[in-house]
Amino acid sequence: MATFLLKTEPDNYSYDDLVRDKRTHWDGVRNPTALMHMRSVKKGDEAFIYHTGKERRIAGVAKVVSDVYEDPDNPGLTGKGDLKGPLFDIAPLKASAKEVTLADIKADERFRDFDLVKMSRLSAMPVPPKLDKLLRKMAGL
Repeated sequence: MATFLLKTEPDNYSYDDLVRDKRTHWDGVRNPTALMHMRSVKKGDEAFIYHTGKERRIAGVAKVVSDVYEDPDNPGLTGKGDLKGPLFDIAPLKASAKEVTLADIKADERFRDFDLVKMSRLSAMPVPPKLDKLLRKMAGL
């Protein structure tokens, strides 16, 4: 099982919205690197849901409940034969019990090479296993 971090503007779609809806597809991503990461997601993986904007915090963790499939609004394949618009479905697992902000993450030297710190505009990224374990502990997950 791999873990990813998915960023969302809470005014657009928040972790509470995911809890209310019980399941949603993850879409709206256009950055080529983020799309590459999304193509590697597998059913059974998990994802931290990170609120951007004014909050800049990990709001909770979700389970990936489908394999990657084609976005009907962005169909077709890339020149490499990958889905242009990969989507997958997620369901909520648990809201964060403790607030873990971007400032907390940046202040901790163990996260210096984490994509959230190095490429802050990236909307989907893998979380290395050591950092996954650390973030779960910090967030009470």
